[in-house]
Amino acid sequence: MNPFDYVNAVNYNKQDIMDDDLKEKAYNSFVINRSLSYFPDTVAVANIVNQYHHLDSKLQFHFLLNIVRKRKRFSKWEKQIVIDDVEAVKEYYGYSNEKARSALSLLSPDQIEQIKKRIYKGGRK
Repeated sequence: MNPFDYVNAVNYNKQDIMDDDLKEKAYNSFVINRSLSYFPDTVAVANIVNQYHHLDSKLQFHFLLNIVRKRKRFSKWEKQIVIDDVEAVKEYYGYSNEKARSALSLLSPDQIEQIKKRIYKGGRK
């Protein structure tokens, strides 16, 4: 079962879709809590469920189903920065992961391409 079916059930449908053991095992609390953490009215509820991660999936789902108000919520998930760019900046400047990520926000795409050309050692990719 798709984890976003549970998110839709909590946010909008308000239907108990966890009716058998297979659906209970398919429940991924990390994905559900992360999707709820993007909104100011549900971030506190997601944090509470994170604190009680040891509870059964069914209990967590029913808690969210009954506590979250019905509303259509949708947001795009943040995408991870391209790892090749971070690795290039790390090698060129000798930075750590965190410093390379912060430096990457200051560099233009042309500058990143220049850095990649300068550190290219040849051979197959």
